[in-house]
Amino acid sequence: MSAVRDLRVLLRLTNFRRLLAVRLLSQSADGVYQVALATYVVFSPEKQTSPAAIASAMAVLLLPYSLVGPFAGVLLDRWRRRQIFLYGNLLRALLAGVTAVLILASVPDWIFFASALSVTAVNRFVLAGLSAALPRVVDQERLVTANALSPTAGTLAATAGGGLAFAVRLISEDSDAAVVTLGAVLYLCSALASLRMDKQLLGPDPEQIQPRLGAALASTARGLRAGLRHLVERPAAARVLTAMTLMRFNYGALTVMVLMLCRYAWYENEQDGLALLGVAVGISGAGFFAAAVLTPWAVHRLGRVGWMAICSGAAALLVPALGLSFTPGPTLAAAFILGFITQGSKITTDTVVQTSVDDAYRGRVFSLYDVLFNVAFVGAAGVAALILPPDGRSLQLLVLVALIYGATAITLARWNRVDTRSA
Repeated sequence: MSAVRDLRVLLRLTNFRRLLAVRLLSQSADGVYQVALATYVVFSPEKQTSPAAIASAMAVLLLPYSLVGPFAGVLLDRWRRRQIFLYGNLLRALLAGVTAVLILASVPDWIFFASALSVTAVNRFVLAGLSAALPRVVDQERLVTANALSPTAGTLAATAGGGLAFAVRLISEDSDAAVVTLGAVLYLCSALASLRMDKQLLGPDPEQIQPRLGAALASTARGLRAGLRHLVERPAAARVLTAMTLMRFNYGALTVMVLMLCRYAWYENEQDGLALLGVAVGISGAGFFAAAVLTPWAVHRLGRVGWMAICSGAAALLVPALGLSFTPGPTLAAAFILGFITQGSKITTDTVVQTSVDDAYRGRVFSLYDVLFNVAFVGAAGVAALILPPDGRSLQLLVLVALIYGATAITLARWNRVDTRSA
């Protein structure tokens, strides 16, 4: 298969491997933090968790930095991206280490959320920078395969980091501090891994760099306007971003549903519910991996927009069919399908954006992409909080998700026919 050949070529590219190492270490640390938040908010025995509490936690972590995300994108197009990976991960390691010490000192709970906010702020730079830098180490011919491997491998690394966090919680007495310390170590390793790449390698081009913070911030407003105008002028990128945002909304709503089902509907014991959530995360990760393997082949035969339409249409049929029983077995099968569909669509979206957007604007557009992801996820959690009953069983939410998937699939199919005729 050509995808297998491309994968072998990619793994022989030294700079691609080095950028991939930075991603794997950074996102594994992100997975540690995500599990720390989920277990703190949802599975603490002393807390009576509700969908509204989950939505509030997501809003606290994601919305404030969604507002500054586009500004991060402008800076990504003004600063050396390798330096962002180095200093961003060093800062996150420091913040996590300090927080672990404060937790051991029994400081108030808000310290935990303040730390998570700080880490999320820096995360806006790192994740958008990783996507923006990928075309600098891979030729365009193999970009679909690179997008299948790199972000999916990062997602799997986050899943593995979550698994490590679960294990640490089971064996450590001071579990919260130990989990945060694990995240700090992984962030430090990611920072050190970035030193293996040259400062100039990942862009932007030298004439775009503004090393002084004041000069970079002064150009932010102009840069944002230029980035949005650049995106509007590239309808292919704007279309897939719109579709991916709707699919992310569905993913967020179903995530809250599964959290509540694990917490209240299926088990009375918090530890049993937490264990099942870990299984669901692992199965979803297997769906991510399957998407990474099959998406390059599917895109080659169906086209990028055509493959996204197939993914969304399949979700419209399969997710409610499996979820309506509200029992663990079918719901875990739906987790695999949802992971496959979401990751397959994201791989395709990343590739369309990378190939449609000029390098000078790529950081801004990927930061906007990141903002849309976060706002959709938080918005979905808010909608789920209004619809879901305390035990998480909601026919109305499943119907809403199915309708959104179906409408997205129909729209993508129309865009694909138009693009095919004009080609």
